[in-house]
Amino acid sequence: MSMKALIIAAGKGSRLESLTKDEPKPLIQLLGLSLIERVLLTAKEAGINEFVIVVGYLGDKIKAELEDGERLGVKIDYIENEEWEEGNGFSVLKAKEVLNENFILLMSDHIFDGGILREFIDSDMISSLILAVDRRKPLPGDTKVLEKNGKIVDIGKHIEESNCIDTGIFLCSPKIFSYIGGAVEEGKTELADGIAKAADNWDAGIFDITQINSYIPSMRKEIKAFWMDIDTKEDVIEAKRILIENACKGRNDLLATYVNKPIENFIVSRFANTQITPNQVTILTNVIAYLTTFLFLKGYLLAASLLIFVVSFMDGVDGKLSRIKMASSNIGKMEHAFDFLFEHSWYIALAIFLSREYGTMPILLSTFILLFDGFSQYGQDIFEKVIGIPLPDYGKVERVFRKFDGRKNSYIIFILIGVLFNIPLYSLVAISLWSLVSAIFYGSRAILYFYRAGKLTPRTPIGGD
Repeated sequence: MSMKALIIAAGKGSRLESLTKDEPKPLIQLLGLSLIERVLLTAKEAGINEFVIVVGYLGDKIKAELEDGERLGVKIDYIENEEWEEGNGFSVLKAKEVLNENFILLMSDHIFDGGILREFIDSDMISSLILAVDRRKPLPGDTKVLEKNGKIVDIGKHIEESNCIDTGIFLCSPKIFSYIGGAVEEGKTELADGIAKAADNWDAGIFDITQINSYIPSMRKEIKAFWMDIDTKEDVIEAKRILIENACKGRNDLLATYVNKPIENFIVSRFANTQITPNQVTILTNVIAYLTTFLFLKGYLLAASLLIFVVSFMDGVDGKLSRIKMASSNIGKMEHAFDFLFEHSWYIALAIFLSREYGTMPILLSTFILLFDGFSQYGQDIFEKVIGIPLPDYGKVERVFRKFDGRKNSYIIFILIGVLFNIPLYSLVAISLWSLVSAIFYGSRAILYFYRAGKLTPRTPIGGD
């Protein structure tokens, strides 16, 4: 049975009063999802599917929006906290009767990296509660923590000595309720007061999120484990920036970095607040891509050469939109296959058109491009499966070469130059040569790294010569 999560969603959020006057803070929209939807979906990605949500201020609106969780693919139960104007320790105590096993405790107004939960869930319960902490310098309003040897010594917003801060992400045993209850009896109603009680008993541990491996192979970059407490309008703006930036893949070529990325980010920031889905963007991109193929085939080379740049930046929008809205699909998983097909349809269509004047030469060139690109991509896929890191990211030389290697964004520049100077055949020549260079480069580098890692050394059969 998977672990449950308790989400505190009872408070008003007075510092965002202009946004929470008629709407509870957990329902504040952030790039197409409410804050609490982001919490639920992030936890779901980490394998948590059952939630208990404590509601208070305008709680009926939260229940009406989320219902039983089926829309999000999770199960939600609700607990009412009529004392929501008291400290958040009261909200945690309300769940005492329904949570009798270890559980995750989350705040409804925090956004955070799903990697934190994935690592956190597997932590050893060496204490009755474990708090995920960050080592960054505390900001006004942060709950500061002093830890020694992995144990919390002191916690609070106003403690004098600290060396980390509270992220609002906890792994708890049911014993946490007794600590909070003891604090409430003393008139201390904040969750931090209950944690302090556990700390006094040397029963509160930490999980340092700065120790999480920050390299994400699928994103081709380092993404440090992040979290953010949304308390002000400025926090909402900064959260949007962080989410969009983290949705961008790393170490791209020059065109993707300096031209496509700003355009894609602008479009994504607008699309995220609409009903437009990543799948719809993928379909539209493919429609425009194959319209471009038709234009090449019919000889409208300038129009086609310009349209492929439109496809180039649209091709990055669907993936970013999917990551920001936390909406994956089977179509999205096939995105790279779709890209390979429509991209090479351009070269084939251009070759067919040029074959009317140049005979079989353009056809041979497009065949070479297909073969060299296929070899390069296949080699990179094998390398990533064996080594665990994409080949273009593996070493300094690869990271430099990647900025202008044989790929769509390099090839479309060749095409545009060839069309503008009325030498389109030389575009295919340049693309075929550069695809060959890229295939040789990545193939040779993969063999080199395999050799150094001992992956090319034949194994001696047991008991054999």
